[in-house]
Amino acid sequence: MNDIALSPEAADSLAEGGFAGQSDKPCRESGWKLRHITLAGLSWQADEGVHENTPTVMLHGWLDNSLTFVRLAPELTSLGPVYALDFAGHGHSGHRPEGQSYLLMDYVADLAELVERYFQETPDGRINLVGHSLGGIVGTLYAAAFPERVRNLVMIDSLGAISRPVGETIPQLRKAIKKRIAGSGRQVVYPDIATAARAREGGLSPLSPEAALTLVPRNMKPEADGFVWRTDSRLRHPSPLMMTEAQVMATLSALETRALFIRADQGLLAHRTDLDERAGAIPDLQIAKVPGGHHCHLDGDTRHVTDAVRQFLGNE
Repeated sequence: MNDIALSPEAADSLAEGGFAGQSDKPCRESGWKLRHITLAGLSWQADEGVHENTPTVMLHGWLDNSLTFVRLAPELTSLGPVYALDFAGHGHSGHRPEGQSYLLMDYVADLAELVERYFQETPDGRINLVGHSLGGIVGTLYAAAFPERVRNLVMIDSLGAISRPVGETIPQLRKAIKKRIAGSGRQVVYPDIATAARAREGGLSPLSPEAALTLVPRNMKPEADGFVWRTDSRLRHPSPLMMTEAQVMATLSALETRALFIRADQGLLAHRTDLDERAGAIPDLQIAKVPGGHHCHLDGDTRHVTDAVRQFLGNE
């Protein structure tokens, strides 16, 4: 693995360059071969002289990639090595085989296999997990199922899976199957990365131009006279089965590890009325309220998130 510098304006996210706010700590392109797929990501070595060396594994949000942690990860190397994954179908990781979907529990299974294969040799057999959005959901499910492998859990603008009422089970299944049969539409070809980044700035979780230019290159690939999304188009297909709120609450209640919820005051969860009940279900939970939107760890002033996460992981 070679040290790389990350450029938001390059056609490839591994091109030489930098962006405002980037740490001078180098990161490396990494890969982890599992039985049925190869996952990619970025890694940062622990600071010289660090003896604790509990690894921190970072999990990104839906349609993002490991570059979402390019500002937070270098600030955690004083505690040990840091690894940011690309989920299956995202970034530089492999795609699911034809005929398969991107089910939530399959992400959890990928994480479980990765931890067992590559993170056995830790000081106490455990890792720290830091997840944003979808990554927080996956991390929570994994920590609940395998508490002996997780030392600390951080959930950034994430507090349990998206739930649906039981009565929506069959309508949701019908919608998912119809989309699977119909397939995805034709890919949009962008003339350059900057144009694709501008398209990403809007949407459900808006990004600043700088943040969009940070994330987008790793999700793109050249094709014809421009660039198309490298991310698997099936990621946008509806899930055939969603968790009920009772199942989500059971998951949160099963958490045994220390947990931190980073609550962004302008995030996607800012106006959720059920968060207090969800938070109350977690036995050992701390909450840090921070300014910013859904990508509070990447976009704008990220110091509040960095300080909260570093303090939580460093002070047990």
